Amino acid sequence: MTLSVDSSWFRWQGRTKDKERKYIVVSNLPFEGRPQKENPNQQYKRNQIKTTKYTLLSFLPKNIFEQLHRFANLYFVAIAVLNFFPVVNAFQPAVGLIPICIIMVVTALKDAWEDLRRYKSDKIINNQHCFIYNRKEQDYVQKHWKDVRVGDFVQLQCNEIIPADILLLFSSDPSGVCHLETANLDGETNLKQRRVVKGFLHQESRFEPELFQNKIVCEKPNNNLSKFKGYMEHPDQTRTGFNSESLLLRGCTIRNTEVVVGIVIYAGHETKAMLNNSGPRYKRSKIERRMNIDIFFCVGILFFMCLIGAIGHGLWKGKFSGLPPFDVPDANGNFPSIALQGFYMFLTMIILLQILIPISLYVSIELVKLGQVFFLHNDIDLYDEETDLSIQCRALNITEDLGQIQYIFSDKTGTLTENKMVFRRCTIMGNEFSHQENAKRLETQKELDSDDEDWTKCQYGAFPGLSTLRHTGSAKPLRRSQSARAHFQYHTRHRSMGRCNSTQSPVAFSSTIEKDVTPDQGLLTKVKDAALKLETLTPHKVTKPSFTTGSSITDFFLALAICNSVMVSTTTEPRQRIRSLGTSLEKIHQLFQRLKLSSLSQSFSSSAPSDLGESLGPNPTTVDSDEQDDLSTQSCGDSTDVGYQSCSREDGPAKQEPLGPEFCYEAESPDEAALVHAARAYNFTLVSRTPEQVTVRLPQGTLLTFDLLYTLGFDSVRKRMSVIVRHPLTAEIIVYTKGADSVIMDLLEDPAKDPVAEKKLRKIRAKTQKHLDWYARDGLRTLCIAKKVGRTFLWANFRHEAEASLDNQDELLMETAQHLETQLTLLGATGIEDRLQEGVPDTITALREAGVQIWVLTGDKQETAVNIAHSCKLLEQRDMVYTINTESQRCYDMSKTEHKFFGIPLPCQAPSSTMEAAVPDIGLVIDGKTLNIIFQGNLEKKFLELTKYCRSVLCCRSTPLQKSMVVKLVRDKLKVMTLAIGDGANDVSMIQAADIGIGISGQEGMQAVMSSDFAITRFKHLKKLLLVHGHWCYSRLARMVVYYFYKNVSYVNLLFWYQFFCGFSGTTMIDYWQMIFFNLFFTSLPPLVFGILDKDISAETLLALPELYRSGQNSKFYKMSTFWIAMMDAFYQSLICFFIPYLTYKDSDIGVFTFGTPINTISLITILLHQAMEMKTWTFIHWSVLVASFLLYFVVSLVYNAICVTCNSPTNPYWIMEKQLSDPTFYLLCFVTPVAALLPRYFFLALQGTLGQSPILEAQKLDKLPKEKKDLAIQEWRRQKERLSTACRVAPFPGNARLVINGNLPDCSFINTFLCFSGFHFFY
Repeated sequence: MTLSVDSSWFRWQGRTKDKERKYIVVSNLPFEGRPQKENPNQQYKRNQIKTTKYTLLSFLPKNIFEQLHRFANLYFVAIAVLNFFPVVNAFQPAVGLIPICIIMVVTALKDAWEDLRRYKSDKIINNQHCFIYNRKEQDYVQKHWKDVRVGDFVQLQCNEIIPADILLLFSSDPSGVCHLETANLDGETNLKQRRVVKGFLHQESRFEPELFQNKIVCEKPNNNLSKFKGYMEHPDQTRTGFNSESLLLRGCTIRNTEVVVGIVIYAGHETKAMLNNSGPRYKRSKIERRMNIDIFFCVGILFFMCLIGAIGHGLWKGKFSGLPPFDVPDANGNFPSIALQGFYMFLTMIILLQILIPISLYVSIELVKLGQVFFLHNDIDLYDEETDLSIQCRALNITEDLGQIQYIFSDKTGTLTENKMVFRRCTIMGNEFSHQENAKRLETQKELDSDDEDWTKCQYGAFPGLSTLRHTGSAKPLRRSQSARAHFQYHTRHRSMGRCNSTQSPVAFSSTIEKDVTPDQGLLTKVKDAALKLETLTPHKVTKPSFTTGSSITDFFLALAICNSVMVSTTTEPRQRIRSLGTSLEKIHQLFQRLKLSSLSQSFSSSAPSDLGESLGPNPTTVDSDEQDDLSTQSCGDSTDVGYQSCSREDGPAKQEPLGPEFCYEAESPDEAALVHAARAYNFTLVSRTPEQVTVRLPQGTLLTFDLLYTLGFDSVRKRMSVIVRHPLTAEIIVYTKGADSVIMDLLEDPAKDPVAEKKLRKIRAKTQKHLDWYARDGLRTLCIAKKVGRTFLWANFRHEAEASLDNQDELLMETAQHLETQLTLLGATGIEDRLQEGVPDTITALREAGVQIWVLTGDKQETAVNIAHSCKLLEQRDMVYTINTESQRCYDMSKTEHKFFGIPLPCQAPSSTMEAAVPDIGLVIDGKTLNIIFQGNLEKKFLELTKYCRSVLCCRSTPLQKSMVVKLVRDKLKVMTLAIGDGANDVSMIQAADIGIGISGQEGMQAVMSSDFAITRFKHLKKLLLVHGHWCYSRLARMVVYYFYKNVSYVNLLFWYQFFCGFSGTTMIDYWQMIFFNLFFTSLPPLVFGILDKDISAETLLALPELYRSGQNSKFYKMSTFWIAMMDAFYQSLICFFIPYLTYKDSDIGVFTFGTPINTISLITILLHQAMEMKTWTFIHWSVLVASFLLYFVVSLVYNAICVTCNSPTNPYWIMEKQLSDPTFYLLCFVTPVAALLPRYFFLALQGTLGQSPILEAQKLDKLPKEKKDLAIQEWRRQKERLSTACRVAPFPGNARLVINGNLPDCSFINTFLCFSGFHFFY
């Protein structure tokens, strides 16, 4: 077979776009000393960054302008300005500015403090040092980051942070590789490889920037971290393409590489890191949206009250036969008309009643949410000791939404499971190897974390070229989150210091259960025989294509060992990549050839896999010390963080010193590490990997070094990975591919010319598919392994052309990959176990009892996902599970006339809340192809109609885009509160699409966490986060908002009722300073304490009775009815608080402030007592705040009335409070009036507590019982619920309904029942 491509397959000119989207960069060196305008790079931004919003001059006007964008602030500023007009003012003009000024000053101080922090951070970053090549000095000189420009040549050394986006032109690594740690960008601490641009690989030991005369053409700056394309145009007009593998991104850290040099492509705010730094995302909570509606209701109430005041003023003026003696003419001596005076009074009433809109509510809500977040952070139950992490709250403004979730969309791998991949079993050429001994090991062995033990053996290595230095003490590794700032001890340049006080090991996938695979003895024997035949291959003796098990076994394990991106390092020199072993390997290889017969007996012992030293026989000292030292090279520093790394110790017989080091495998995913460990268990050990070569040690000890021609990485579209290598013995070009079975099976060759081979191939495929189904039903993750053999490699030429294309590079690269990965030969498949996380079944059960619908959106195989769904109790054994798999919309079109969805009959009416218990046992399983049909065929409405009757939905083989589309569909069409939870980069779009996104800081980096609103470490933490903290946050904030509306309306109405007795003149009976202090100080603190500390139900009861969570889903505490009930209560209480004192002082000669002071005091007492009635928890803090607010009112009033002689002329509050305290009538009013005002509410609450059947009220009663009685009552509650659930269940038998539609439905009539219909097969 020849790996070639017809040149007509690519029609490059026909696809090239003419749009000018190029970004051209040249060297700055020729333009040094010349005017800046002559440099073509001067149009690009400098590297100085500025994340601040203000300067000293712009702060005041800009901050005021921004604050006036808020409707509430603009409203109060407009009223304050209106108060300056004498004809309509209700207070002294300056006094009207006090409330809004206080609010805006507090907000401005907060903004200034945040901006000052940003300024200091920018200053530190901009003044960091790096080395830039200077033509005059003929060397690299130290400069600040802010002085770096596009086109500069930057030299970086190990552990330095990259100052800008740089194209890699030189690396001290002989292979032209630079290793990066991208933790500052995506949170991943596993090393990434970056390669020197082609054409610059083979250079002298020093890069000469002055000889660089090429022009760089690339795409314009964008925020895509994973994609970058462009080409380099040489002086001879030839082009060399490059991509993201040659780009060093700003903020990343150089690791394991002595020196690198590159040219700056993007600088400052045009770098990808800065373009991704969009700041925190703002989401509006459901309560906030509800509150905005109620604010408009309050505006309507205010308008109506002002209209009454204007009309009443006009009517009152009309009663006078002539001009009222108190009317004052204007400057011309004219009196305004009654209509105009009514309009003026309308504006005056707006000023007077302005506080009906609660200006302090917004500030109070922010403070309450900060307090709620504080207690979330300090919940010990949400702390994970293993990772030393607690919950992170990245969105402070949606904490209350945690208590209103109705739908949860969850990823599977790493979210429901541990994401610890353990090799379980495999099938090779249709022969299944069950690995029974390995299964027993997994069942009985306790997982022990030996990371600390492994790392105590690690010593820090010296920098290459420097004297060899060692630490004498033990070396503690850095945590994953600290590795980005690891301190490099032996380098002379400045290094960023990191914390080294963590005792947690950063080594992943290194536990015994993960790396020590027990081989299948039958397969081990076959591996021994197949490996012996492998060495007989020569370039002149190439094996013919066959389907023999022996050759396929060697190819299978070679594919496991090399078809990956795993980096090899050693435990003695952490994070050291094993490079080409040079002449020492050749000498060892010769020794293997001479001593092969004597070493075979040790290679296939039943103990652990043999070490490199064992293959040399009983006398390893025959290799001199120089050759032994060549087996390991020095690492560049003491960075100890290894990301996805697992160490494989190959123990030899006792009393023998191993020749080679202990290997550590650092993989980009846990699947890769598991497969490499499996290959090692069968003595196919990955020894080293470079960009050009990969070396594998065979069972008999022979080292095979493959030329690595190309690597096609895994992506979510292709769902596979391939490596193209040249076999060292046969010189064949071999493509090893691994990927999802749904993809690989469609890419296999079809030997139609040979009937015998075709029959055997079909038999192998059928057996392999059967084994894959077994694996999936056991909950294993499956991968297919295949290969392709050729003699020439013309495909690379077209690949290079595709890489050099700028406009349509992605499409061309995809086509070249698809053209190569065809006509594959199936080798076998693997089954990898991913264990369920602790507490997942209990969490899912509790959330379902709480009324939350749970959907699992995964890219895994359908059978695997279904098995995990049963394990985590998403699906029960008694459930009726419907499975829909289809590839054509025609099957839907044939049944849509009968009100069916892909053959499933749909009820005529949507389910109601009373039907929920009647259909609890239906589950739906749907695949990605069917989802495509649903979205493309406008079937979303029917799909959602079907899912309403399903207790759980499982979407398999879903792409990241499909996940986000499903979330948006449910969120927008059903108008429900959604939560998405995941742990990987493929879950980011889903997390961002939901109302609340939760990231799990697991094994797949931190992309999900960085895109989330909240971050947790375990799925089980979701239980307390929602059922307890979610309920508390919602109930506290909802009741606090309602209370604020009540408080303001109740107080404002006192002024409104007074207008009926003062001719609607806009005057007040309460001193304006008292009015200002009332809302800002006297009644502001109790609601804050209430919103932060109140607990209507204890955490234990909320966890024991998850159904209590439904109160938040139904918005019980804050909805339209509760708002209007609070409004009516406020109107009633204001009537009582005003008219009882009015009737008491009627016909007396007291002053206006003497009348208003008792009313003000009574109102304060009533409002505080109302707050006390709302509180469900009483602590010392609650008592102190209420008493302090009450006493503060009297202290301020006494002091103010004592010193204010002429504060409000002609009427003054001087000595008013002192006189009232000596009047018995005042005390009587302060006792009788609040009782009368609160009596209806107290009666209602008492009646509700006695006769109410609400679960919340019942739970509150349980909390008052002793612990023993409370536990018994909760058990009885749950037993009653189970009996009710059993009685309401209508499904008479368990089963599964599977509808597999390929093309058209069978030509038969449908059976109009819910459980039996055409195309379904039932399994019991």
